[in-house]
Amino acid sequence: MSDNDLNVKAGLRESATFDAATMTEIRRAAETGIYDIRGFGAKRKVPHFDDLLFLGASMSRYPLEGYREKCNTQVTLGTRFAKKPIVIETPVTIAGMSFGALSANAKEALGRGASACGTSTTTGDGGMTPEERGQSTKLVYQYLPSRYGMNPDDLRKADAIEVVLGQGAKPGGGGMLLGQKITDRVAQMRTLPKGVDQRSACRHPDWTGPDDLAIKIQELREITDWQVPIYIKVGATRTYYDVKLAVKAGADVVVVDGMQGGTAATQEVFIEHVGIPTLAAIPQAVQALQEMGMHRKVQLIVSGGIRNGADVAKAMALGADAVAIGTAALVALGCNHPKWDAEFKKIGSAAGYYDDYHEGKDPAGISTQDPDLMKRLDPEEGGRRLANYLRVLTMEAQTLARACGKNDLRNLEPEDLVALNVEAAAMARVPLAGTTWVPGQGGY
Repeated sequence: MSDNDLNVKAGLRESATFDAATMTEIRRAAETGIYDIRGFGAKRKVPHFDDLLFLGASMSRYPLEGYREKCNTQVTLGTRFAKKPIVIETPVTIAGMSFGALSANAKEALGRGASACGTSTTTGDGGMTPEERGQSTKLVYQYLPSRYGMNPDDLRKADAIEVVLGQGAKPGGGGMLLGQKITDRVAQMRTLPKGVDQRSACRHPDWTGPDDLAIKIQELREITDWQVPIYIKVGATRTYYDVKLAVKAGADVVVVDGMQGGTAATQEVFIEHVGIPTLAAIPQAVQALQEMGMHRKVQLIVSGGIRNGADVAKAMALGADAVAIGTAALVALGCNHPKWDAEFKKIGSAAGYYDDYHEGKDPAGISTQDPDLMKRLDPEEGGRRLANYLRVLTMEAQTLARACGKNDLRNLEPEDLVALNVEAAAMARVPLAGTTWVPGQGGY
């Protein structure tokens, strides 16, 4: 019998407010005097895609025959101003994750997997590595507040540029890269001293508002001769207004990252207490685009907690043009794999629970700069695993679209969805299952 079972048998009850995890954190703070830093994303339960269901076709709708009738998955990104929009064969892209946070082998594997499926990957903070550029047929270059590793030559090598104003795990805050992960190569790329902790800025040094963003977008277009799309990425907070301002500033694509989005390292208080769920952010973004007459003209990419084809299809039914995955892509590469459980336990963690990415001790060789650990990740094998995962996501999303009678993933719509609880219905703006009631919008 476990200790918990014995406690229950003795009539002892854990406090809902001061549970064991909360009290452990209070003791840790009291002992150390510093806030907790970790990676991963929010671990608290919030309304998510699992709280939505599709209404498959039956009598009143006509389903498509699986594997016989086509269901298009191709999406074109950057059709507003760019001379060379990006065409991706699946609406699942790879989110920005930096070299420094990730190993060079991991960045190469992400490029290999994405390219095998005809989709894009993203550099993240810290610049562009030859491994990633060499293996990515479509590479998005992130332009972040830190400007680490930024140079015009790499901008011109990119297939798109993503100006990052915020991230779902830490909107309003910057990232961290601790000294143990700043090796000679990372230090050289970021123009930093080796082995010294680094904290990214929370805002661009030459940006104090939307008007400055418009100027910055114009500069980037001139540098790249208007060839490539310009994305604007925001953490999901005041999404309705942020999307409108991004479009007004001249964005080709808007990326909205919900609070379930992951990070390599930031304060846990940020991860768990700042931002809004992805489910709540999508309808706000779509409403902003629709009111401006720009829905589908300015493409919307959604990220934060995408795990399977159902999540992909639901995000698109709510109005997204594509999604981006980060944490799920790392899991596909082998992050937190049970085969390394003994190694995880040596560093005080366990497979499936490891989130101390900032320490650089990842036994899977993914979020580390340790040469010996990095060797554990074979970029070719990792790329194959990621490609398999991307194909499954795509097929699952197609299956659901066909069941709803749609021959294109982007033809999915809110009318195809219902919610299982009032919170999800209100956030997603779809009816509660078995009713026509959308909280705040009437019905019965």
